[in-house]
Amino acid sequence: MDQPSKNTAEQNPVVNAYTEWDPLEEVIVGVVDNATFPDWHFSLKPVLPDNMVEFFQHNAGRPFPPERIAAAKQDLDELVHILEAEGVTVRRPTAMNFRRPFVTPHFSSSGGLYAAMPRDVLLVVGDEIIESPMAWRSRYYEPLAYRSLAKEYFRQGARWTAAPKPELPDELYDHDFVDPQDGEPMRYVINEYEPTFDAADFIKLGRDLIVQKSHVTNDFGIQWLQRHLQDRFRVHVFEFKDTHPMHIDATIMPLAPGKLLVNPERIGKVPSLFRGWDILEAPRPSIPDNHPLYMTSKWINMNLISLDEKRVVVERSDEPMISALRRWGFEPIPCNFRNFNTFGGSFHCATVDVRRRGGPVSLF
Repeated sequence: MDQPSKNTAEQNPVVNAYTEWDPLEEVIVGVVDNATFPDWHFSLKPVLPDNMVEFFQHNAGRPFPPERIAAAKQDLDELVHILEAEGVTVRRPTAMNFRRPFVTPHFSSSGGLYAAMPRDVLLVVGDEIIESPMAWRSRYYEPLAYRSLAKEYFRQGARWTAAPKPELPDELYDHDFVDPQDGEPMRYVINEYEPTFDAADFIKLGRDLIVQKSHVTNDFGIQWLQRHLQDRFRVHVFEFKDTHPMHIDATIMPLAPGKLLVNPERIGKVPSLFRGWDILEAPRPSIPDNHPLYMTSKWINMNLISLDEKRVVVERSDEPMISALRRWGFEPIPCNFRNFNTFGGSFHCATVDVRRRGGPVSLF
C-alpha cells in the first residue's frame, strides 16, 4: 500500500528565510503610495539628518511631495521588473490611507507614515513571520498593510506571530534625551518600559541573528525575541560606533557566506564572531550633496540585497560600489533607486525575504 505523501508545505515551505544570501525565490517589495510626514514627536530627532528636523516639524501630517512619491514609485517598479526578470516572485503590501487620523488610549496621531519599508515591519526567520512592535507612534498600524499576505502565508503552512503590541505611552521615551558627546556612554531615546524593536535592526546568518540596540530597538525587545526563538536561533547583540543607530543594514551587511560589507565610520574592530571572514569596507557614498535624504545618511549605499551568493542589486549610479563588488567576485545588478533613497531606505529596506532556497545552517 502506498504511503501518504508529506504535506506540500513541509516539502516546499511557503516561508523559508535563514540567511541574507541563499537563492531568493519570493520577496515582498514595499509601496510608497500615500506616504505622509509623521506627526512630530521628539523621538524622531535622534535619527533624522540635522537639516531635516525643522523640515519634518513644519510638514508634520502633510503628504510627502507628490513628485517625490512618483519618482520613488518609478524606482520601485524598476526593482520589481528586475527581480521578476531574475526569476523572483514579487508580492506587494496593501496601499493603505496613511493620512487617516487614529487614536489609542495613550496618544493620537493625524496619520501614519508609509508601507515602503517591509524590512522594518516584518522579521522573517525560518518559516515564521514576526510583526515588529515598533517604537514610532506614526508606525503603530503599519503592520496592517501586510496582514492579507500574512494570512495567506499562514494558511499555506507558515508560522505567524505578532510581538506584544506596544502601548507607546510617554513613559517609554527619554524626555531629557541629548546626543551623547565623545567619551560619554551611549544614550537612547527609548527606555525599557516595554519591548520594542524594528525588524531592520536584525540580520540573519543561518541559526544566528545579529542585532543592535538602537533608538527603536531596546533590550526588552531583544530579550523578548531571544526567548521566543531560544530553541531555534541564537541572538548576538552588538554595539557599533554610531550615536544615531536605527537599523543595522547600513552598518554591517553580509552578502555571502564569509563575506561581510562594513561601514568604515561605524565599525572599528570587526566583531570576533566574524573571525576568518573576508571584510570589505564600503566605498564612500556617491550620493550628491544636493540630493534630498529625508531619513537617512548617505551610507544607505550599503543597503543592498543579495539574490544569491553572486548576484547583488546595487544603485545604478553608485560606480564605486559597483566596482568594489565586481573586484570582490560579485555580479552587481544595477537598478535606479536614488529617488527611493530619499524616503529613508534602499534595496534591503524596501524588501523582505519570504522564501530563499536553503536551510538553518550553523556558521559559527
